[in-house]
Amino acid sequence: MSIIENRKAFHDYLIEERFEAGLVLLGWEVKAIREGRAQLKESYVIVIDGALWLLGMHISPLPTVSTHVVPDATRTRKLLLKAEEISKLIGKVEQRGFALVPLNLHYKNGLIKLDFALGKGKKLHDKRDAEQEKDWVREHQRIMKNDTTKNLS
Repeated sequence: MSIIENRKAFHDYLIEERFEAGLVLLGWEVKAIREGRAQLKESYVIVIDGALWLLGMHISPLPTVSTHVVPDATRTRKLLLKAEEISKLIGKVEQRGFALVPLNLHYKNGLIKLDFALGKGKKLHDKRDAEQEKDWVREHQRIMKNDTTKNLS
């Protein structure tokens, strides 16, 4: 079950390969995510000292959070993956110029997981081509719908 999605990632990147990772979260963050108070829009994954970290994910704290906790909404969060997956990703990111892009947060067996992907940034003309293709598909479906309603009449 998806909690939040990063739709902008599909607009800005060509997605090559998807991965799933656990997140190291604090208690107040889990509660806020379950309330739907998280945002992946401007977040990204980086490699630091052989580990993957999620930067820029914003989690708005609940007003009912414990008074002794000082919440940091955009703190850096560690991703949990197997060592061989991490080394595979590090190789691809460093050699081939891929970026690690967060796609969505979801529940799996009661735990909060992050889907992220290896992606290459789209150029402006690629984005225009994708928009034209979407427009053509939408127009084609509209025409086909009108044709079928005329044939039924």
